[in-house]
Amino acid sequence: MNLVLISTYELGRQPFGLASPAAWLRARGHSIACLDLSREALNEAAIRAAELIAFYVPMHTATRLAAGLITPIRVMNPHAHLCFYGLYAPVNEEYLRGLGVGTILGGEFEEGLASLAGRLELSVRNHNGETAQAEPVISLARQKFLVPDRAGMPELAKYARVVMPGGEQRIAGSTEATRGCKHLCRHCPIVPVYNGAFRVVERDVVLADIRQQVAAGARHITFGDPDFFNGPAHAFSIVEAMHREFPELSYDVTIKIEHLRKHDVHLATLRDTGCLFVISAVESVDDFVLEKFDKGHTRADFLAVAARFRELGMTLLPTFVPFTPWTTLEDYNDLLDVIAQQDLCENVAPIQLAIRLLIPAGSRLLELSAVRAMVGTFDSAALIFPWKHADARLDALCHEISDLVQRGEKLKLTRTEIFSHIGRAARAAAGQGELPGVQHSLAKSTPVPFLDEPWYCCAEPMNDQFVSIGKVKEAVAKADQFV
Repeated sequence: MNLVLISTYELGRQPFGLASPAAWLRARGHSIACLDLSREALNEAAIRAAELIAFYVPMHTATRLAAGLITPIRVMNPHAHLCFYGLYAPVNEEYLRGLGVGTILGGEFEEGLASLAGRLELSVRNHNGETAQAEPVISLARQKFLVPDRAGMPELAKYARVVMPGGEQRIAGSTEATRGCKHLCRHCPIVPVYNGAFRVVERDVVLADIRQQVAAGARHITFGDPDFFNGPAHAFSIVEAMHREFPELSYDVTIKIEHLRKHDVHLATLRDTGCLFVISAVESVDDFVLEKFDKGHTRADFLAVAARFRELGMTLLPTFVPFTPWTTLEDYNDLLDVIAQQDLCENVAPIQLAIRLLIPAGSRLLELSAVRAMVGTFDSAALIFPWKHADARLDALCHEISDLVQRGEKLKLTRTEIFSHIGRAARAAAGQGELPGVQHSLAKSTPVPFLDEPWYCCAEPMNDQFVSIGKVKEAVAKADQFV
């Protein structure tokens, strides 16, 4: 079979979600083209030749962009079987099937894709036409993973890089040691699919994947696990072995505040094995919002972790969802004050301060009667339940800050400089003046290492201001000329 696997966006990383199934499918003799539209043009010849076209949709924006490609791709190739796979496929099953998608795969999708390709091949051979989907829409089967096959994908140098405090840039590779998550945070898109389960990628497979990326020029590895401490023993066995083999290789991981508190005694091991920074979805410093999200930590926990990281000489990169239905102008300004007081202005990607809560299909937030009463009818084009803030000034501020961030990045301002502009806008919206000592606090902000493509989870900036989104929209526009 001729297959095309398409990724529209995966946080600036070379997509594991293409490379992993490519290994399974090539091992079964299929011809695979992997297209990452955040880094390359749509390959018309590959699309026209394909018998199966599968879109990888690990996040909300990737799904919206992929859905926009269905019509032009159908014009190029009206006969290929269409598949959507990844976190956002099963929760949007009804909408995607309405667009003509034949197979939906969520959870552990490699086995399902291999089964689908085999089923289609048999159908062609027997001239009996396609049959209904036989693969489970959501599979949590324990797979034996293969080493991802990254052949034919854009080189690592085209993806996100680590920017060091002195300006040095490091080529970054990426891999996954686990999937899913044992936690049930209400706003998280993982929960409707995995429902508290997580699956392990075998240690030898992870190390082999790291090895091949180092050979391709990687000097840093991003672990894409939703939470690296879901399986601490597994995690440490990997980073300790990686550090022994590649002592100069740095890495980053994503870990919940709750786990950073629980496994405090092991944080130094991360530092000593080359962990350059830890990303943590703090989301809010308001305990009321954290309770709504069912995050499992409090404001005090976050402050304790920030203090512990300073003590250990480690770098914490917190992420936030600052605009929620429960946020007030005072809350937003309080968040900015905490970030400044904790000397974290350089640690927070400015776009994080413009993030607005998304409520997608399947969200556990819909368990809350107050949320159900607040949201509008599901918007299938935007793939969300829309909501408006009770205080219109919050929605206006969100738009303003998104614009400020975009302008600041175009002017190549530092994160702290952009933060200062955001602070002024937020104070003005609340009718407040600058707090004494804030500018002094900003002046002493310390540069930190970070990936040059911001990190997103289950929420997005108001105006879709993604680093790579423009490239994908160009691909969609180019495809549209065939319609």
